[in-house]
Amino acid sequence: MRRFLAVLGSVCLAVIMAVGYVLVDEWLGTDDGGPGSTPRTIPAGELSGLLAQVTVAPELPMTGYSREQFPHWDLNKPEHGFGADFAQYGRCTTRDVMMLRDAVGSVRLDPKTCALTVGSGGGWQDEYGFLDRKTGELKPYKWMTESSAVDAEHIVALAEAWRSGAAAMDEDTRRRIANDAVNLVAADPSANRSKGDQDAANYLPPGKFRCTYVDRYLQVKVKYGLSVDPAEQAALRTAVDTCVLQGGSG
Repeated sequence: MRRFLAVLGSVCLAVIMAVGYVLVDEWLGTDDGGPGSTPRTIPAGELSGLLAQVTVAPELPMTGYSREQFPHWDLNKPEHGFGADFAQYGRCTTRDVMMLRDAVGSVRLDPKTCALTVGSGGGWQDEYGFLDRKTGELKPYKWMTESSAVDAEHIVALAEAWRSGAAAMDEDTRRRIANDAVNLVAADPSANRSKGDQDAANYLPPGKFRCTYVDRYLQVKVKYGLSVDPAEQAALRTAVDTCVLQGGSG
Protein backbone atom coordinates (compact mmCIF):
# COMPACT_ATOMS: atom_id res chain seq x y z
CA MET A 1 0.00 0.00 0.00
CA ARG A 2 2.84 2.39 0.85
CA ARG A 3 4.49 1.66 -2.47
CA PHE A 4 1.20 2.23 -4.29
CA LEU A 5 0.66 5.58 -2.53
CA ALA A 6 4.20 6.68 -3.35
CA VAL A 7 3.69 5.91 -7.04
CA LEU A 8 0.30 7.62 -7.00
CA GLY A 9 1.84 10.71 -5.40
CA SER A 10 4.53 10.90 -8.09
CA VAL A 11 1.92 10.63 -10.83
CA CYS A 12 -0.20 13.37 -9.27
CA LEU A 13 2.82 15.66 -8.94
CA ALA A 14 3.69 15.15 -12.61
CA VAL A 15 0.11 15.95 -13.64
CA ILE A 16 0.07 19.12 -11.52
CA MET A 17 3.35 20.31 -13.04
CA ALA A 18 2.10 19.60 -16.55
CA VAL A 19 -1.13 21.50 -15.91
CA GLY A 20 0.90 24.43 -14.56
CA TYR A 21 2.92 24.59 -17.78
CA VAL A 22 -0.19 24.33 -19.96
CA LEU A 23 -2.08 27.04 -18.09
CA VAL A 24 0.76 29.52 -18.29
CA ASP A 25 1.38 28.65 -21.93
CA GLU A 26 -2.31 29.10 -22.72
CA TRP A 27 -2.54 32.50 -21.08
CA LEU A 28 0.88 33.86 -22.00
CA GLY A 29 0.44 32.73 -25.58
CA THR A 30 3.33 33.51 -27.87
CA ASP A 31 7.06 34.03 -27.69
CA ASP A 32 6.78 37.75 -28.28
CA GLY A 33 3.08 38.40 -28.03
CA GLY A 34 2.57 39.14 -31.70
CA PRO A 35 -0.40 37.44 -33.40
CA GLY A 36 1.85 36.01 -36.10
CA SER A 37 4.40 34.59 -33.67
CA THR A 38 5.26 30.99 -32.91
CA PRO A 39 3.81 29.74 -29.58
CA ARG A 40 6.24 28.79 -26.86
CA THR A 41 5.83 27.26 -23.44
CA ILE A 42 6.66 29.64 -20.60
CA PRO A 43 7.53 27.72 -17.41
CA ALA A 44 5.26 28.58 -14.50
CA GLY A 45 8.17 29.96 -12.48
CA GLU A 46 9.53 32.29 -15.18
CA LEU A 47 7.46 35.34 -14.29
CA SER A 48 8.23 35.02 -10.58
CA GLY A 49 11.90 34.51 -11.39
CA LEU A 50 12.01 37.63 -13.55
CA LEU A 51 10.25 39.71 -10.89
CA ALA A 52 12.78 38.55 -8.29
CA GLN A 53 15.65 39.83 -10.46
CA VAL A 54 14.39 43.40 -10.81
CA THR A 55 15.99 46.07 -8.65
CA VAL A 56 13.58 48.14 -6.57
CA ALA A 57 14.42 51.85 -6.42
CA PRO A 58 12.60 55.21 -6.34
CA GLU A 59 11.56 56.56 -9.71
CA LEU A 60 13.93 59.14 -11.15
CA PRO A 61 12.86 62.56 -12.51
CA MET A 62 12.23 63.31 -16.18
CA THR A 63 14.97 65.94 -16.26
CA GLY A 64 16.66 65.98 -19.67
CA TYR A 65 14.31 63.44 -21.27
CA SER A 66 13.36 63.46 -24.94
CA ARG A 67 12.49 60.65 -27.33
CA GLU A 68 15.56 61.59 -29.33
CA GLN A 69 17.63 60.24 -26.44
CA PHE A 70 16.46 56.78 -27.62
CA PRO A 71 17.45 56.56 -31.33
CA HIS A 72 14.79 54.75 -33.33
CA TRP A 73 13.98 53.32 -35.79
CA ASP A 74 17.24 51.45 -36.28
CA LEU A 75 17.94 48.99 -39.09
CA ASN A 76 17.02 45.39 -38.35
CA LYS A 77 20.30 44.16 -36.87
CA PRO A 78 20.71 40.75 -35.15
CA GLU A 79 21.23 42.48 -31.79
CA HIS A 80 17.59 43.61 -31.82
CA GLY A 81 16.40 40.02 -31.52
CA PHE A 82 13.93 39.48 -34.36
CA GLY A 83 15.72 36.27 -35.25
CA ALA A 84 16.78 34.36 -38.33
CA ASP A 85 13.29 34.34 -39.88
CA PHE A 86 13.58 38.10 -40.40
CA ALA A 87 17.29 38.33 -41.27
CA GLN A 88 16.50 39.04 -44.94
CA TYR A 89 15.01 42.39 -43.93
CA GLY A 90 18.34 43.96 -42.94
CA ARG A 91 17.59 47.05 -45.05
CA CYS A 92 14.33 47.66 -43.18
CA THR A 93 13.78 49.30 -39.82
CA THR A 94 12.79 47.57 -36.62
CA ARG A 95 9.35 49.15 -36.97
CA ASP A 96 8.93 47.65 -40.44
CA VAL A 97 9.95 44.20 -39.22
CA MET A 98 7.76 44.43 -36.12
CA MET A 99 4.81 45.25 -38.36
CA LEU A 100 5.47 42.14 -40.43
CA ARG A 101 6.02 39.94 -37.38
CA ASP A 102 2.78 41.02 -35.73
CA ALA A 103 0.65 40.91 -38.88
CA VAL A 104 -2.14 38.42 -39.42
CA GLY A 105 -2.90 36.87 -42.80
CA SER A 106 -1.62 38.19 -46.12
CA VAL A 107 0.89 40.93 -45.30
CA ARG A 108 4.21 41.21 -47.16
CA LEU A 109 7.32 43.29 -46.51
CA ASP A 110 9.54 43.86 -49.54
CA PRO A 111 13.12 43.17 -48.39
CA LYS A 112 14.52 45.68 -50.91
CA THR A 113 12.12 48.61 -50.69
CA CYS A 114 10.70 47.82 -47.22
CA ALA A 115 7.21 48.60 -48.50
CA LEU A 116 4.39 46.83 -46.66
CA THR A 117 1.67 45.29 -48.82
CA VAL A 118 -1.59 44.15 -47.24
CA GLY A 119 -3.47 41.49 -49.20
CA SER A 120 -6.97 40.11 -48.86
CA GLY A 121 -7.66 39.15 -45.25
CA GLY A 122 -4.41 40.69 -44.04
CA GLY A 123 -4.06 43.19 -41.22
CA TRP A 124 -3.30 43.68 -37.55
CA GLN A 125 -5.35 42.54 -34.57
CA ASP A 126 -4.99 44.70 -31.48
CA GLU A 127 -4.16 42.58 -28.44
CA TYR A 128 -4.24 45.25 -25.73
CA GLY A 129 -7.94 45.86 -25.46
CA PHE A 130 -9.53 49.17 -24.63
CA LEU A 131 -12.12 50.05 -21.97
CA ASP A 132 -15.22 52.03 -22.85
CA ARG A 133 -15.08 55.24 -20.80
CA LYS A 134 -18.83 55.29 -20.21
CA THR A 135 -19.46 51.65 -19.34
CA GLY A 136 -16.03 50.57 -18.11
CA GLU A 137 -16.40 47.43 -20.23
CA LEU A 138 -13.87 46.00 -22.66
CA LYS A 139 -14.64 47.20 -26.18
CA PRO A 140 -14.32 44.87 -29.19
CA TYR A 141 -10.71 44.27 -30.17
CA LYS A 142 -9.81 46.52 -33.09
CA TRP A 143 -8.92 45.03 -36.48
CA MET A 144 -6.68 47.27 -38.60
CA THR A 145 -5.96 46.85 -42.30
CA GLU A 146 -3.95 50.03 -42.93
CA SER A 147 -0.38 50.01 -41.63
CA SER A 148 -0.59 53.75 -41.04
CA ALA A 149 -3.42 53.10 -38.57
CA VAL A 150 -1.20 50.92 -36.37
CA ASP A 151 1.02 52.19 -33.56
CA ALA A 152 4.47 50.77 -32.83
CA GLU A 153 4.14 50.47 -29.08
CA HIS A 154 7.03 50.25 -26.62
CA ILE A 155 5.96 47.90 -23.83
CA VAL A 156 8.36 49.60 -21.43
CA ALA A 157 7.70 53.17 -22.56
CA LEU A 158 10.81 55.17 -23.38
CA ALA A 159 10.00 57.79 -20.74
CA GLU A 160 9.49 55.00 -18.20
CA ALA A 161 12.86 53.53 -19.17
CA TRP A 162 14.41 56.97 -18.60
CA ARG A 163 12.87 57.20 -15.12
CA SER A 164 14.02 53.65 -14.37
CA GLY A 165 17.72 54.23 -14.96
CA ALA A 166 18.21 54.74 -18.72
CA ALA A 167 18.96 58.42 -18.10
CA ALA A 168 22.38 57.35 -16.80
CA MET A 169 23.02 54.87 -19.65
CA ASP A 170 24.88 55.53 -22.88
CA GLU A 171 23.08 56.25 -26.13
CA ASP A 172 23.84 52.82 -27.58
CA THR A 173 22.03 51.11 -24.69
CA ARG A 174 19.06 53.42 -25.09
CA ARG A 175 19.04 52.66 -28.83
CA ARG A 176 18.81 48.95 -28.06
CA ILE A 177 15.94 49.52 -25.61
CA ALA A 178 14.02 51.44 -28.27
CA ASN A 179 14.54 48.79 -30.96
CA ASP A 180 14.38 45.55 -28.98
CA ALA A 181 11.97 43.02 -30.52
CA VAL A 182 10.66 42.05 -27.07
CA ASN A 183 9.83 45.67 -26.28
CA LEU A 184 7.89 46.32 -29.51
CA VAL A 185 4.33 45.38 -30.39
CA ALA A 186 1.75 46.55 -32.93
CA ALA A 187 -1.15 48.19 -31.10
CA ASP A 188 -4.40 50.06 -31.54
CA PRO A 189 -3.55 53.79 -31.27
CA SER A 190 -6.43 54.29 -28.82
CA ALA A 191 -5.00 51.62 -26.52
CA ASN A 192 -1.52 53.08 -26.88
CA ARG A 193 -2.74 56.59 -26.01
CA SER A 194 -4.57 55.15 -23.02
CA LYS A 195 -1.28 53.82 -21.72
CA GLY A 196 0.93 56.80 -22.56
CA ASP A 197 4.23 56.56 -20.68
CA GLN A 198 2.75 54.97 -17.56
CA ASP A 199 4.48 52.15 -15.74
CA ALA A 200 2.88 48.90 -14.57
CA ALA A 201 1.63 50.51 -11.35
CA ASN A 202 -0.70 52.73 -13.37
CA TYR A 203 -1.36 50.73 -16.52
CA LEU A 204 -1.72 47.09 -17.50
CA PRO A 205 -3.66 45.99 -20.60
CA PRO A 206 -7.28 45.32 -19.60
CA GLY A 207 -7.66 42.46 -22.08
CA LYS A 208 -6.17 39.07 -22.92
CA PHE A 209 -2.65 40.41 -23.59
CA ARG A 210 -1.99 41.24 -19.93
CA CYS A 211 0.08 38.19 -18.97
CA THR A 212 2.24 38.35 -22.10
CA TYR A 213 2.67 42.08 -21.50
CA VAL A 214 3.88 41.47 -17.93
CA ASP A 215 6.29 38.79 -19.14
CA ARG A 216 7.80 41.06 -21.80
CA TYR A 217 7.81 44.12 -19.51
CA LEU A 218 9.85 42.18 -16.96
CA GLN A 219 12.18 40.75 -19.61
CA VAL A 220 13.06 44.27 -20.78
CA LYS A 221 13.52 45.58 -17.24
CA VAL A 222 15.84 42.70 -16.35
CA LYS A 223 17.79 42.69 -19.63
CA TYR A 224 18.70 46.37 -19.41
CA GLY A 225 19.00 46.67 -15.64
CA LEU A 226 16.01 49.01 -15.35
CA SER A 227 14.52 49.38 -11.87
CA VAL A 228 10.93 49.31 -10.62
CA ASP A 229 9.59 51.55 -7.90
CA PRO A 230 7.74 50.04 -4.89
CA ALA A 231 4.24 50.69 -6.29
CA GLU A 232 5.27 49.18 -9.62
CA GLN A 233 6.72 46.12 -7.89
CA ALA A 234 3.48 45.60 -5.94
CA ALA A 235 1.35 45.85 -9.09
CA LEU A 236 3.62 43.44 -10.95
CA ARG A 237 3.57 40.96 -8.06
CA THR A 238 -0.23 40.95 -8.09
CA ALA A 239 -0.28 40.49 -11.87
CA VAL A 240 2.31 37.70 -11.77
CA ASP A 241 0.39 35.85 -9.04
CA THR A 242 -2.79 36.09 -11.10
CA CYS A 243 -1.14 34.89 -14.29
CA VAL A 244 0.75 31.98 -12.73
CA LEU A 245 -1.65 30.75 -10.07
CA GLN A 246 -4.99 31.43 -11.73
CA GLY A 247 -4.16 31.65 -15.42
CA GLY A 248 -5.86 35.04 -15.24
CA SER A 249 -6.96 36.93 -18.33
CA GLY A 250 -6.41 40.27 -16.62
